Amino acid sequence: MLRKVKGFPYHPQNVFCCSYPVLCAHLVFRYHTRREWIEFDPVFSSSLSSFYLLCYREQSKFCKGSSEFLSEIKMAFDDKEKYTAEVAPPSLTTDGDIEVGQTGQLKRQLKGRHMQMIAIGGSIGAGLFVGSGSALHSGGPASLVIDFIIIGIMLLLTVNALGELAALYPVEGSFYNYSVRFIDPGWGFAMGWNYAINWLIVLPFELTAAGITIGFWTDPDNSGNPSVNVGVWITIFLVMVTVINLFGVKGYGEVEFVLGLIKVVAVIGFIILGIIIDCGGVPTDSRGYIGAKYWSNPGAFRNGFKGFCSVFVTASFAFGGTELVGLAAAEADNPRKSIPKATKQVFWRISLFYVISLFLLGLIVPSNNDILSKASGGHTSYSPFVLSFRLAGIKVLPSIFNAVITLSVISVANSCTFASTRTIQALCTKGMGPSWGAKVDKSGRPYIAIVVALAFGFLAYINLAPQGSIIFTWLLSLSGLSNFFTWGSICFAHIRFRKVWAMNGRTKDDLPFAAMFGTIGSWIGLLLVCLCLVAQFYVALFPIGGKPEAQAFFEAYLAAPIVIFFFIGYKLYYKQWSIGVNLDQINVDEGRREIDLVAFREELDEERRVKAAWPWWKRQWDFWM
Repeated sequence: MLRKVKGFPYHPQNVFCCSYPVLCAHLVFRYHTRREWIEFDPVFSSSLSSFYLLCYREQSKFCKGSSEFLSEIKMAFDDKEKYTAEVAPPSLTTDGDIEVGQTGQLKRQLKGRHMQMIAIGGSIGAGLFVGSGSALHSGGPASLVIDFIIIGIMLLLTVNALGELAALYPVEGSFYNYSVRFIDPGWGFAMGWNYAINWLIVLPFELTAAGITIGFWTDPDNSGNPSVNVGVWITIFLVMVTVINLFGVKGYGEVEFVLGLIKVVAVIGFIILGIIIDCGGVPTDSRGYIGAKYWSNPGAFRNGFKGFCSVFVTASFAFGGTELVGLAAAEADNPRKSIPKATKQVFWRISLFYVISLFLLGLIVPSNNDILSKASGGHTSYSPFVLSFRLAGIKVLPSIFNAVITLSVISVANSCTFASTRTIQALCTKGMGPSWGAKVDKSGRPYIAIVVALAFGFLAYINLAPQGSIIFTWLLSLSGLSNFFTWGSICFAHIRFRKVWAMNGRTKDDLPFAAMFGTIGSWIGLLLVCLCLVAQFYVALFPIGGKPEAQAFFEAYLAAPIVIFFFIGYKLYYKQWSIGVNLDQINVDEGRREIDLVAFREELDEERRVKAAWPWWKRQWDFWM
C-alpha cells in the first residue's frame, strides 16, 4: 500500500530527512502502531515501522516536496479500510507471521530443545543404519565417506540459508513459501506439492520398514515366513503414529526429542565401539587389529565412477528431513533464537553422526561382503551396523541396535506425518489446494491434512500382495529426486532474498540470523545440487552391472517430470505466463514476526554489544553451538 503513495521513500536514497518531516513521521508512526492497529493489520503496521526506521536512519539527507509527501502519507493512513479491502483476503487474518483460517491456527509449542533435537537426529533412520550397507557394497568405503561429505556440505550450506530465512520469516510452509515469494508462484506450487507427496509416499515405506525390522526376532533365518505377519506390525505402528498426532505439535516435539536422544546415544556408542573393534580390542573378534586393511583389500572404491555416483542416491535419502527444522519454525515458541541454534547443530550431526560413523563402518566391515548387497528398507539383518557386531562376535548388541533401528524408523514415520500435514495445510491456506485442507482445530492440529496423511499409511499393506512390491516401487519413485529439488530451491530462494533485501536498503546487520557462508554458500549449494542430479541421471541411464532400461531410468527419475507437470499446470490454470517474480514488488517486511522494527534493531545491537565483550572461547562456542 505504501508503495502506491506518490513519492514514498522505500529506498534510503529517496528518504527525506529534514527535522520537521522526521518529527511528523515519528508522530504518525506512534499513532498508527497502537495496539489496536497491530491487532487490526500487523502487516500494515510492519510496513509503517519500516518507513519510520528509514526516516530515522537517513535524517541527514534531504528530499524535496516533503510537506506534500507527508500529507499524502497521512491521507493513505486514514484510508485504512480501503487498503485492507484491496490487499487482504476476506477469509484470512494474520497473526504476526502466520496466516490462519477461520477455524484456528497452528500453535507455537516447539521449544528450543525440540528444535535442536529435530536438527540433530530428526532424520537419522533406515537411510543411515540400513541403506548405507548397499552404498558401501556398490561404491566402497572411500566413495561412501566422500559422497556423504559432499551431500553434508550441501546440506550445511542449505540449512544455513534456510535458517536465515526461517528466523526472519517463520511462516507456515517455510521453504515452499519462500519459493512462492522470491522465485515464482508456479515453482513454489510445484515444490510444495512435490515435498508433500514425497513425505506422503515415504510414510507407508517407513511403516513397512518398521514392520520388517521386527523380523530380526520373528524370522531370524530370513526364510520369509515370520512367526508374526508383517501386516500386524504395520497396523501397530500406524496406530502409534496416529496416537502421537492426536497430541498435536507438542506430542511430535516430545516424541522426537526422546527418540532423537536414543539415536544420538546409539551412534555415539557405535563410534566408541567401532574404534575398539578396529584396534582389536574385542576378545571375541578373531580378526584382531584391523586398521585400514579393508581399504586396500577389497579396496577403497568399487565399480569405478558409476559406483561413486550411485552413493549419492543413498546419501540424499539418508539426509532427507534435515530441512524439517525450517518447516517447524511456524510452531516454534521463539524462532528467532531457537532456529539459529538448531541450524548450527546440523554441522555436528553431519560430521559426527554421519561422516565419522560411516568412516569407522568402512574400516570394520569389508565392502565385498555379500550380505551388504541385500541391505535396503527394513531388512535390518543386513544392516552394516548390525553386521559389524556379528563379525566381531558380539552376541547381545545386534538385538539392541536392531531395537534402535526400529525406533529410528518409527521416528522418521512420525516426521513424515508432520512434514506432509504442515505442507498441505500451508498450500491450502494460500489457495494452492482445496480449502478444506487448511482447517486447523482449536488445539492447533491441521486435522484434515492429518487424516489425508494417515490414509496414505494404508498403502503399506500393498507390499503384502503378491505383486505389491512392483506397485510400491513405482510409488517410491515419485520421491526419488524430491530432496534435491527442495534443497536447490531453498538455496536459490535465499540468493533472491538477499538481492531484494539489499534493494530495500537493508544490510546483513538487520537480520536476526545471517547464514555463515552468505550467498556464496547458497551458490555453492545450488551447484552441488545440480551436480548430484547429473550424477543420478548418469547412474539411472547406465546402471551398475546392467544394460540401460527405460523402467529402471523412470523409477530413478520419475520425480523430475512430476515437478515439471505441476509447474506447467499452475501456469496454464492461472494463466501466468511470466517466469519469476518482480523483486521490486516484494515487501521484505511482510511476514516478519517482529512488528516494532526500531525496537528489534535496538535489541539486535544490544545482543551484539554483549557478545563482543565475551572472551574468544565463548564467542567461538556461540558461533558453532
